[in-house]
Amino acid sequence: MEDYKYLFKVVLIGEAGVGKTCLVRRFTQGLFPPGQGATIGVDFMIKTVEINGEKIKIWDTAGQERFRSITQSYYHSANALILVYDVCSQLSFDSLPHWIHEIEKYANTKVLSYLVGNKIDQINRREIPEHIGKQFAKRYEMNFMETSAKEAENVDTLFLDIAMELTKLARQQELDTDKSPTFSAGTTTVVSNCSSCFRF
Repeated sequence: MEDYKYLFKVVLIGEAGVGKTCLVRRFTQGLFPPGQGATIGVDFMIKTVEINGEKIKIWDTAGQERFRSITQSYYHSANALILVYDVCSQLSFDSLPHWIHEIEKYANTKVLSYLVGNKIDQINRREIPEHIGKQFAKRYEMNFMETSAKEAENVDTLFLDIAMELTKLARQQELDTDKSPTFSAGTTTVVSNCSSCFRF
């Protein structure tokens, strides 16, 4: 098995069709799958990235909302949560409070959280202005970014920002405890629940 110093688990949540799996596939494989169907259960991928000479494995899971009972088990062990909505869908934006409730109920209180407005390439179909997304993120103390999985806009930036922030937090924990960081996401049992796995 390839060596790495940190193992971070990133969980993507949000309504069906907002582009969660497309974001993951764009980052891990450099692909945008046209006509991507709904994820059944949990989709799982791995990518190794280098930050300041250290390798980090990021685990991305994207669960379709009909399988929330499955996805909930991933909340607590997540190092970061990405809540995704479709900037062309008012319905997906209106569902955000429900997902915030899920985060508050199931996630670790120290989890790093991002609100992401996806599909910004569809300019003529946009229903949610950027400033509205920013306001929502600020209200819930979340980081905010808009992306286009189709055009690869801000996708790498999103995941690399998360990896850098998690690395910084992990190093700080090492300084605070003089021990290796202990993350609840360090288990590999999740692999048996995955529909597809990729290693880079």
